[in-house]
Parts: sequence; C-alpha cells; structure tokens
Amino acid sequence: MEYLIGVFLALSISIGATVIGFDRDRSFYPTVLSVIASYYALFAIMAGSKHALLVESFPIALFLLAAVTGFKKRPWWVVAGLFAHGLFDFVHRSLISNPGIPVWWPGFCLTFDITAGVYLAHRLKRSKP
Repeated sequence: MEYLIGVFLALSISIGATVIGFDRDRSFYPTVLSVIASYYALFAIMAGSKHALLVESFPIALFLLAAVTGFKKRPWWVVAGLFAHGLFDFVHRSLISNPGIPVWWPGFCLTFDITAGVYLAHRLKRSKP
C-alpha cells in the first residue's frame, strides 16, 4: 500500500505544482529534494539517536549538494538526486541503523522519489532550452 500512496502523492504534488504554477520557479524541485533528504534526520531525532543523526548527516549533505547544484547549474542534477534518493531508500536499512524510521517509509519514499524524478525529467525534456 505504501508504494501506491507514494506514487499517488508524488503525482498529485507534481501535477498540482504544474497546474498551480509552483514548478515554474527553479527552486521548487530542489526544495522538494532538500525536504525529502532531511526526513532521515527527523526520524533519528524522534528516536533520540545521536549516532543515527550523525551518520545520516553525510548522505543528507550529498542530496543537499545535488539540490543546490540543480538549482544553480542544471536542473538535471535534481532529477539525479531524486533517483539516487529513491535507490538510497531501497538500501538504507542495510547501510544505516536508524531506529526512528517507520516500517512503511522506505517503500513510500522510494516510489515517491522515483515518480517525482520521472515527472521532473519529463517536464525538463518538454521545456524549451
């Protein structure tokens, strides 16, 4: 069920942002990527795990770098960051122990990230250079 909700929510947010005009601003998807990346820190804080927070800070910094680079240079870095975060969700439990992560989170976030990345890639390919 978390997979369907991830796809539905990503499409709802992305299509809604297009219809409303939020995604006309270059900062929209980099902001989405930044927020997505920060959730693992939130889960570590909720669990009271300083160790998890410290370990999570390294991949979070990489995703923030992708968001900033995508905003400043090429938005394709944001697409890459969303896809990479989806893959990170898939392997996260085998790499980092974070007791605050809900059981359903990896599947939800993986499908959200990949769906949002596909949508943004589609928008970028259709946009004028």
